[in-house]
Amino acid sequence: MIKIILFLLIFGLVVVAHEFGHFLLAKINGIRVVEFSVGMGPKLLKFQGEETLYTLRLLPIGGACIFDQEDGLDTSGQDKNGENAVESEPAEGSFAAAKVGSRIATVIAGPIFNFILAYILSLFVVGMCGSDRATIANVIEGYPAQEAGLQAGDEIISLNGERVYLYREVSFFSGSNQGERVEVVYERDGNRYKATIDPRYDEESGRYYMGFSGGLYEKDNALEIIRDSYYEVRYWIKVTFKSLLMLVRGQASVRDLSGPVGVAQVVGDVYEEASGYGFLTVLASMLNIAILLSANLGVVNLLPLPALDGGRLVFMIIELFRGKPIDKEKEAMVHFIGFVLLMLLMVFVFYNDITRLFRS
Repeated sequence: MIKIILFLLIFGLVVVAHEFGHFLLAKINGIRVVEFSVGMGPKLLKFQGEETLYTLRLLPIGGACIFDQEDGLDTSGQDKNGENAVESEPAEGSFAAAKVGSRIATVIAGPIFNFILAYILSLFVVGMCGSDRATIANVIEGYPAQEAGLQAGDEIISLNGERVYLYREVSFFSGSNQGERVEVVYERDGNRYKATIDPRYDEESGRYYMGFSGGLYEKDNALEIIRDSYYEVRYWIKVTFKSLLMLVRGQASVRDLSGPVGVAQVVGDVYEEASGYGFLTVLASMLNIAILLSANLGVVNLLPLPALDGGRLVFMIIELFRGKPIDKEKEAMVHFIGFVLLMLLMVFVFYNDITRLFRS
């Protein structure tokens, strides 16, 4: 029961932050919000505000902030799923009547609020645990890093021109390296140096290694907490982008994707492992999961795909440049097809989560 409650709290926090971003910017721009929903499917709880219906739905697989005439259709007086809606002229205060800049701000606010939430939570985590700066703790004898002259205490600045701040960035880079030569820029005693490393393949693990380790956490002062919390969010955003690229390039499988069931399992596993170390360790672990999910949701929703915030932004940016909107029926059809494909993907991910659960 504790695991389920923790999952629902994390899920609720991340979804509410996203939808509240849409909601707040809609209100600022004078756009009516028909429904603010957490979850999908049948309604469990509902409350009718002055102009907005607030609902809690059964399935923890998302949420929605539905605007009046969101797709250029009249939803007033209709059910909140837009059924029986009819095409009409944009009404005052509707999404369709708002200026394109106001609509862009309203749509992009959801992902932005996820990044803001991730940063706020990072302040707590970094404040409690410190940060894993990109400092080498140990150089393995006989490996390429030692041969290139790297030493314990060196701070890694960049790998193949990619700036790094946390040791986890180094680990992720190393784990995804397929044996390519690495140009390392590092700092020692205030001076910067360059080294070239050819990673060595380890047959037992099936990975390439440069030959050093690190990842020790160091406590931060107040200013460092503010800075390193930004690096924390930056790391999760970068990992999400890179993971998606690996998926597109075939370096990762769609079977590696996880949905609510998979996330709930991770929450449960992390809780069990952390509970033996006390409340603060459990809290930091749960906040870390929330940071990951919030950053992930922000990135995924910015992808230029139909039915996602990024897909809607594409149409609005086109409208901004051409001076008039694309036909609303065509746009609605594109988003509908995208929504259907998204639901099919969610069904596959749900099935994948269930089969993985029984295999474990």
